[in-house]
Amino acid sequence: MPTLQQQAAAAINRHRSSLAAQIVAREFQRNPALQQRYGSAGRERCLEDAGYHLGYLAQAVAADHRGLFDDYVGWAKVMLARRGVPADDLASLLLHMREALPLALSPAHSRLAGSFIDGALEQLPRMADQVPSFISADMPLAALASSYLQALLKGERQLASRLVLGAVEGGASVRDVYLQVFQSTQREVGRLWQLNQIIVAQEHYCTAATQLVMSQLYPHVFAAKKTRGTVVTACVAGDLHELGARMVCDFFEMAGWHTRYLGANVPTPSIVQTLAELPAQVLAVSATIGYHLPAVQALIDAVRQSPRCAGVRILVGGYPFNLDPDLWRKLGADGSAADAAQSVTLMNRLEGPLA
Repeated sequence: MPTLQQQAAAAINRHRSSLAAQIVAREFQRNPALQQRYGSAGRERCLEDAGYHLGYLAQAVAADHRGLFDDYVGWAKVMLARRGVPADDLASLLLHMREALPLALSPAHSRLAGSFIDGALEQLPRMADQVPSFISADMPLAALASSYLQALLKGERQLASRLVLGAVEGGASVRDVYLQVFQSTQREVGRLWQLNQIIVAQEHYCTAATQLVMSQLYPHVFAAKKTRGTVVTACVAGDLHELGARMVCDFFEMAGWHTRYLGANVPTPSIVQTLAELPAQVLAVSATIGYHLPAVQALIDAVRQSPRCAGVRILVGGYPFNLDPDLWRKLGADGSAADAAQSVTLMNRLEGPLA
């Protein structure tokens, strides 16, 4: 039977469209100046934002983790401020969300979800207005990461490739390049979009270019002798951010595992069938944001219920799991790791040393 948290989350998602409309109607009715400030296009964007707020609220409630919603509100505070929406407007929208919940939810569900909003509202004034860079000066490859990022932002993919290949030829570890250059710059690209310093097209270009440069390092990645079992790596249905999962797969490949990388947005039945047919010993699955946690839960449940997948170890990773170190337990996984290198370390610990 679903828990109270799961029931409340399902109710929010079921009524999300009508709740969002109620929230925005209240917002613009009580503050007529908003219509002049933002216009009809701004009202539509406000409606879209309300839907996102409700969606993230539902996922945090389902996971029974208030920090997930607090973190989202903190991210939204910075993102909206850089687009001309002050924190007071965000607070007002959250207040109207709190008031609208009883219109569609039962008293118990409304009280539970409302407590998440209350907590975020209390934290909002103290939430950071800035986001520090993900490229730290104390990283050994900080200079390379900065140069690589600048090349990508200028659209100079070939230069970016030469910088990385030259560094590896000069003795830089492929693993270090993955973690300190690729991972750090991708996170920095996301930060720059949040700060409204780049557009979505640039973000997508940087990701596509990095995937290409990663593929040019594959002679190094695939050089390891295969001494372990088989790992399947995938992003759950609805998750289009595949670079992290691909990095995990490559680290397992470099550690001597056979790998099968399925990519982004993979339907649950296809993942289960692949695990059974290979057969595989490990499933490594990524969730980029809290939005994807229900799909992760559905995948874990499907693997556990399949007799053909008995014994498969399930590792999870991604931003929500870094926020909540115990989230993997709640979903029924075997462990979670903060990055690709730690995923391999974790699996080695679960499997034990080689004979």
